[in-house]
Amino acid sequence: MVAELNHIIVWCADTAASAGFLADILDRPAPTPFGHFRVVALDNGVSLDFLAKDGDVSPQHYAFLVGEEDFDAAFARIRERGLTWWADPARSRPGEINRHDGGRGIYFEDPNGHLLEIITRPNGG
Repeated sequence: MVAELNHIIVWCADTAASAGFLADILDRPAPTPFGHFRVVALDNGVSLDFLAKDGDVSPQHYAFLVGEEDFDAAFARIRERGLTWWADPARSRPGEINRHDGGRGIYFEDPNGHLLEIITRPNGG
């Protein structure tokens, strides 16, 4: 059997703002509407489908593997927005970049408190 991840629903307070935030940071095409969703497409055929939810949104973690130059560009956009970033998911190392597996990585929050991560090397790679 072949199984591939196709999409993930990302709960949020505002689909346009949340999907737009991710698309901007990762330099993706503008989110596209699909029913009640705003869809951010990634290069490997997977999409993040943002769906508005009433009430509190439970924070989740989403990690994105990017190239070295793309990391630099995304990191610049994070700094331009004045966002806090951390080297670790526990958020105990603010303002640092991790160097796991010979690459670089940081964690930062989206408007709903989801913990996003950009890395230049796969974990364990």
